[in-house]
Amino acid sequence: MPASRLLCAAAQAATSERMAVDWLRASARWLLDFALPPRCAGCGTITSDVHSFCPDCWKTVEFLGGSGCTVCGLPLQATEQTICGACLARPPRIARTRAAVAYGDIARGLAIRLKYGSKVAIARTMAHYMAPLVGDGEERLLVPVPLHRTRLWGRGFNQSALIARELSRRLNISTDPMALRRVRRTPSLKGMSALQRRKTVAGAFGVRDKSAIAGKTVILVDDVLTTGSTAEACAGTLKRAGAARVELVSWARVVKPSQLMR
Repeated sequence: MPASRLLCAAAQAATSERMAVDWLRASARWLLDFALPPRCAGCGTITSDVHSFCPDCWKTVEFLGGSGCTVCGLPLQATEQTICGACLARPPRIARTRAAVAYGDIARGLAIRLKYGSKVAIARTMAHYMAPLVGDGEERLLVPVPLHRTRLWGRGFNQSALIARELSRRLNISTDPMALRRVRRTPSLKGMSALQRRKTVAGAFGVRDKSAIAGKTVILVDDVLTTGSTAEACAGTLKRAGAARVELVSWARVVKPSQLMR
């Protein structure tokens, strides 16, 4: 048989194999959806779509989207234009910050179930709502806010790294879970003031390989953003190591100062 006919036959066989695999995958997804219908990410009620919320939960979730200050993402006052007064007075190291939802009961519940309940599939739900908020540009790299190795060993995973991996898959942007590391273990920041948080995380981060981030737009990924002290410390480390720009995307963020001390 001529070589051209052999190549043609091989190509046809490969196409048939791919079609069979696609059909099997589609069938498996259909069977899985039938056996395990999608449920509300907040309360578990059966819903029509994956990664969705039931009507009752949807009404209680405050989606932030791309509105607010173009730098920090917080809601603008009536007298402010596109950049809030705080960012004008003291520009943050992070050039652009966005969060999918405001911190609240349901947002907090998802973060806790992911972090402490090992419900790793929740990372997909978070990434579903975070993906549209990731900015455009070239030479982008998704970098999760790191855990200290002792916490990583105890928990078994870094929740921010799981979210970054899902964002990478959805957006086709590279992610490097080892680019940034926590060189010093810090205590829990819960209950601390903004100043105490900044002092606690100062000097707590380092870059593994400067060449991996040099000249790139690094997009930090986190689950919950409170005062931003940890993210700012990460951004400072990244920029000193050569990052051209640092952005941040998170699942939830605190927009009410009264929630900081909880």
